[in-house]
Amino acid sequence: MNCIITADEYSSGKRIDSVIAEADDNITRSAAQRLIENGDITVNEETVSKNYKVSAGDVIKISVPEPTEIEAKPQDIPLDIFYEDDDLLVVNKPKGMVVHPAAGNPDGTLVNALLFHCKGSLSGINGEIRPGIVHRIDKDTSGLLVVAKNDATHQKLAEQIKEHSFTRCYKAVVHGNIKDDEGTIDAPIGRSPKDRKKMAVTDKNSREAVTHFKVLERFKDYTYIECKLETGRTHQIRVHMAYRGNPVAGDTLYGPKNTPKDLNGQCLHAYKLGFVHPKTDEYMEFEAPLPEYFEKFLKKVRDSR
Repeated sequence: MNCIITADEYSSGKRIDSVIAEADDNITRSAAQRLIENGDITVNEETVSKNYKVSAGDVIKISVPEPTEIEAKPQDIPLDIFYEDDDLLVVNKPKGMVVHPAAGNPDGTLVNALLFHCKGSLSGINGEIRPGIVHRIDKDTSGLLVVAKNDATHQKLAEQIKEHSFTRCYKAVVHGNIKDDEGTIDAPIGRSPKDRKKMAVTDKNSREAVTHFKVLERFKDYTYIECKLETGRTHQIRVHMAYRGNPVAGDTLYGPKNTPKDLNGQCLHAYKLGFVHPKTDEYMEFEAPLPEYFEKFLKKVRDSR
């Protein structure tokens, strides 16, 4: 990937890695530093150091090498399958499982398990590293995912997600006591300008994000809610609930660093999934019961009332 950035007055005096990270949502500051060290970034046709301070009018040329894909191998990992036919399957992903291989998680992922179970019969639209993956949920979020076995199915499911006709509902326990019985959070989400590892509600380089929520139960220090996604941005529910002052319990990235001892990751479960089957045109809907970790935490906060 190649791109050119012409620095403006706003960028003048800033470090080059910071300017690049702000201009390109796909490149973090650390990634920009590595590219600079490798000579893949030039300023006015010359290589610079990673602490170079940009001047207005500088022409920054970025050449990102083609990524080296991690090879996804079939692994005999048990899957909790709710439905399966020749075109797709619906899987209940456990908390702690990564959806697809990546740096730091080369195996033991949902994709590794799917490759073994489906014997390679998965859609190839998202490349070799994410075969069959139509949509994702975070490592520490449990719940339902639909997986496509062929490209035609993948395309039609992706269209439903784009058209907001794809049902995705979550249950969560969040900090604080939400007074409104229900509501809608309509706030754009993009890469956080303060921390490139996080997403944030921001007007800069962001995309529309809409989450509908409904209160199911109130406790002393927490609220049990249902969230329905209208859009599907990275970390959407976690970002939106933190934005309104009610971060998801156990979410150390967007909430308090001191988490409840019995939670290892956010208390968030994708419990309902609905879509029109691409082959039969029949609407199908599935619900996954709350996992044990979620039930235990609910009991704990109920007992503390």
